[in-house]
Amino acid sequence: MESAAVSAAPDPTLGPPLEQLRHLAGELRQLLPGVRVGEAQETTKEFDREAFWRRLNEAAVTVSREATTLTVAFSRLPLPSPQETQRFCEQVRAAIKAIIAVYYLFPKDQGITLRKLVRSATLDIVDDMAQLVEALYNSPAQSNPENLIPYNSVWDACQHIPQIPKDNKAAALSVLTKSVDLVKDAHEEMEQAVEECDPYCGLLNDIEEDTSDNHVDEEDILGCPNNRDSYWSEGDQELIIPCLALARASKACLKKIRLSVAENGKKDQVAQLDDIVDISDEISPSVDDLALSIYPPVCPLTVRINVSTALMSAFRMELGCFLDWKGVPIYTC
Repeated sequence: MESAAVSAAPDPTLGPPLEQLRHLAGELRQLLPGVRVGEAQETTKEFDREAFWRRLNEAAVTVSREATTLTVAFSRLPLPSPQETQRFCEQVRAAIKAIIAVYYLFPKDQGITLRKLVRSATLDIVDDMAQLVEALYNSPAQSNPENLIPYNSVWDACQHIPQIPKDNKAAALSVLTKSVDLVKDAHEEMEQAVEECDPYCGLLNDIEEDTSDNHVDEEDILGCPNNRDSYWSEGDQELIIPCLALARASKACLKKIRLSVAENGKKDQVAQLDDIVDISDEISPSVDDLALSIYPPVCPLTVRINVSTALMSAFRMELGCFLDWKGVPIYTC
């Protein structure tokens, strides 16, 4: 009887519930750098693909369940006791460490591209759970939308796990498709900017302001507008034409590569697929930089630098894709 009473007594070393949440959020944040740079666990066992994906899905389900339990517990009064909070925190901590441990089981020889997708999904779960814990200790006992946003983020991140491609070819196609879409958006943005460009944009406003001050410059009315920061000069327009052509060519290049990988790529050609993705990853950012650099006021030097970068990325894409999939060239320019 006496020992039971002692065991049921509150642990004086436990911190208040919200302090425990704050500490848990900090622990989860500290796990992120290790996941970003962590290496795969070395093992002599043959990789069991089906077992890996089953364990990863189960771990994601567990994280989602613990996120729900924690959110419900801290969204109403009374708040959990220090002992209950300790149990909730331990369950969340264990669930997060479990899914990280499963990620570490994925070997590099199954594909760097696919491993990056698994790592990104794992990081999203850990980061979103940390945000959820932070939201709960900042606004406890409040069923407000601000707390539901991080909870939904955790749930979405866990739901994404079963949607990850299951082999490196599918992962490469997924990444290439994303690159094509990004370059397509950048190209369309550039075309829209050209279509909407009005070299006399803002001229009327400038004239009205000058008229009110009684010092209208006749050359500003009859000649070119003086707001050079908001329109393209003739020299700028000469630069834009080849920029559009380069963006269009980059998009076409990526589309051809994606099609060739889909038709000729083999799942066991892991290294070649990773090389193609590495090179293609350079094209989208370079086209984005190029698109941003053509907005007025244009710096010709910046445009030329970005053109050179984009050209080099596309050129490397062409050279890197003279690969042979069992006698079938994946792409030839």
